[in-house]
Amino acid sequence: MSEDLGPVLEPLLKLMDKHDLLELEVAREGMTVRLKKKCEEARKEIVALPGQNLPAASLAGANDASAGASAAGAAQAPGTTTIKSPMVGTFYRQGSPESDPYIETGDTVTPDTVVCLIEAMKVFNEIKAETEGEIVEVLVNDGEAVEFGQPLFVVKPR
Repeated sequence: MSEDLGPVLEPLLKLMDKHDLLELEVAREGMTVRLKKKCEEARKEIVALPGQNLPAASLAGANDASAGASAAGAAQAPGTTTIKSPMVGTFYRQGSPESDPYIETGDTVTPDTVVCLIEAMKVFNEIKAETEGEIVEVLVNDGEAVEFGQPLFVVKPR
């Protein structure tokens, strides 16, 4: 790990351990730092984010198999796929409390269909289906915390 980044990374690493996070991304003052637990080994590496020349960090430490198992949630029916959370945050089914949910069970989605919002660090991120098919199950309750890679919706491809 670069000594220049040590004072920035150490509190973030402690925060990840304290809250048992698999991934954390922080953007501040023209710098983006991404920490991600990848494997059992305790090696740390610094990588550049694609399309940016800002420093980022990747932290090794979590077992991929156990992370995948904990994120699996419900058993997936044969012939279906899941829309997974691309980040850690709070899941919202609609844009505001007065709005209708973006999608309901039985709705058809395309890759560009917005299916929910995930709020992370006071920023609301629109999450798109990135697949085509029919929503057969919503796996997360409105306002619930979600982890990176956690299944949000079950989709039957068309």
